[in-house]
Amino acid sequence: MASGGSKKAIYAALIGNSLIAITKFAASTYTGSSAMFSEAVHSLVDTGNQWLLLYGLKRSKRPADREHPFGYGMEEYFWAFVVAILIFGLGAGISFYEGVKRVMEPHELGDPFINYIVLSMAIVFEGASWWIAFKEFRKGKGKRGWMAEIRHSKDPTKFTVLFEDSAAMLGLVVAMIGIALAQYLHMPALDGAAAIVIGLILASTAGLLAYECKGLLIGEAASPAVIVSIRKAASAQEGVDSVNEVLTMHLGPEDILANLSLGFADGLSAEQVEATTSRLEQAIKAEHPQVKRIFIEAQSAEAHHRAAKKQQAADDQAE
Repeated sequence: MASGGSKKAIYAALIGNSLIAITKFAASTYTGSSAMFSEAVHSLVDTGNQWLLLYGLKRSKRPADREHPFGYGMEEYFWAFVVAILIFGLGAGISFYEGVKRVMEPHELGDPFINYIVLSMAIVFEGASWWIAFKEFRKGKGKRGWMAEIRHSKDPTKFTVLFEDSAAMLGLVVAMIGIALAQYLHMPALDGAAAIVIGLILASTAGLLAYECKGLLIGEAASPAVIVSIRKAASAQEGVDSVNEVLTMHLGPEDILANLSLGFADGLSAEQVEATTSRLEQAIKAEHPQVKRIFIEAQSAEAHHRAAKKQQAADDQAE
């Protein structure tokens, strides 16, 4: 489930992109600028993307049922991946098409000052949206670098909005430069070249988003710190001889599935094993509320190693 901060960034981007898209389309129609048209399409796609992210957040909150016993948290990852596809297919695709068309068939722009006014307004609106997204993303960064935080983050809404707004800011600068050069150098083909560069920015953004969302869709483990903490909690339990394996997977930004293989001391009764597992589950959930489901397997270290070797041999043979 996304935090209130995530929704705040999405709503800010939605309002800003909606207003900007309207003004950009009006300006591109009046002046005939391909760069401005590419930016208008970019803002329109971003507006649609915000709705998709909100839709994904709503769908991900549905409770578990018989068909989806682990809930719908991963829908948030799916719709973020759809956003990446739309940025590439619509945003980058149309920008490339418009840019190439204008380079092949250049013509003088209309009143370029309309473009400058609209782009300046857009920079202000996009800048405000970007700053909100940046602050929300920075809250959980800690001492990690920016790319490390993107890799670490399990909330796609945060980095998706930040990526979109960053691409929008770069696109606006490129559009401004392209239109200015086309005007002062009397080379309208540069306006088309700016649209192509905007397409490259969008394609790169879409590729990075798709890569990050792919990892979440396939299933990413909890952070190393969480795994170490779970292992320590298990080792500290009376009656636990060995922690054979700790497997985790994010089913949503704040929904972690944990599977533990534990070796228990000889001579423990079934009641004692049950009491130990109950204490361990309570300890883990108290330390990490995002761990919603815990499955514990009782298996000696020797049996675990034999099973692991047998499985590895089977996998090698299958390859």
